[in-house]
Amino acid sequence: MTESAAAAGGAHHSLTRGAATIAYCHTPAGPAGQGLPGVMFLGGFMSDMTGGKATALERWAVAQGLSFTRFDYQGHGASSGRFADGTIGLWADDALAVLDQVTSGPQILVGSSMGGWMMLLTALRRPERVAGLVGIAPAPDFTEELMWDIFDEGVRRQILEDGVWNRPSDYGPEPQPITRALIEDGRSHLLLRNPGGGPSGASIAFDGPVRLLHGQRDPDVPWQLSLRIAEALTGDDVSVTLVKDGDHRLSRPQDLDLLCRTVGALVHQSAGVTGKA
Repeated sequence: MTESAAAAGGAHHSLTRGAATIAYCHTPAGPAGQGLPGVMFLGGFMSDMTGGKATALERWAVAQGLSFTRFDYQGHGASSGRFADGTIGLWADDALAVLDQVTSGPQILVGSSMGGWMMLLTALRRPERVAGLVGIAPAPDFTEELMWDIFDEGVRRQILEDGVWNRPSDYGPEPQPITRALIEDGRSHLLLRNPGGGPSGASIAFDGPVRLLHGQRDPDVPWQLSLRIAEALTGDDVSVTLVKDGDHRLSRPQDLDLLCRTVGALVHQSAGVTGKA
């Protein structure tokens, strides 16, 4: 691991994973956070760790004395690699490497959009390290349900024959390269479909507490997906909060306040204590 210039919260670091470097920012727990779970933020598709939710949650967590970690997947932000070379499996391995090598003790995983898929995959692989989950417009299986299933025949053909289709983005000037590798690898990590490929009968074997936040005006990830996740989870301590006027980002001041309160309550519940949140 190497360290570069300090930023708000913790310093910027990187860890080596094969030939790749994964950039991250980590703040250790302060005195008030001793004995409490840490918080690890998992960002979305083509997002990076400097986004508004990650940094707002970091400021809140540091003020509470909690350990906090945010990072960039390969091909995102300050990490190495090209975005177009990324896959769900690769990025899930990045998340697992950060959990294993950067954090210690139980963690609350907070996943935004694609990060919601990443947090679920991480919890399935390291259940003993995960004290709870908070999803923000979580989007497991999006490569199939929100991409391949709704692409028209021309787009599908281009992806299969050319290996990539550059989809215009509503969130920036750069198009989103949707690759054949992304789609095909995504099928190895689906969580909401049974082995036969149907939409029902799925089970996500995580028994810890889960809180899902979703805007009902989300144009990208239908809020009903959070209800499906809640149904598929094997644990009973699962709740879904719908924000009627919320969009996909859920980054308004009131949304960020809801996020911090939700994470705070889960931190203290998971630690078996009550107090400030």
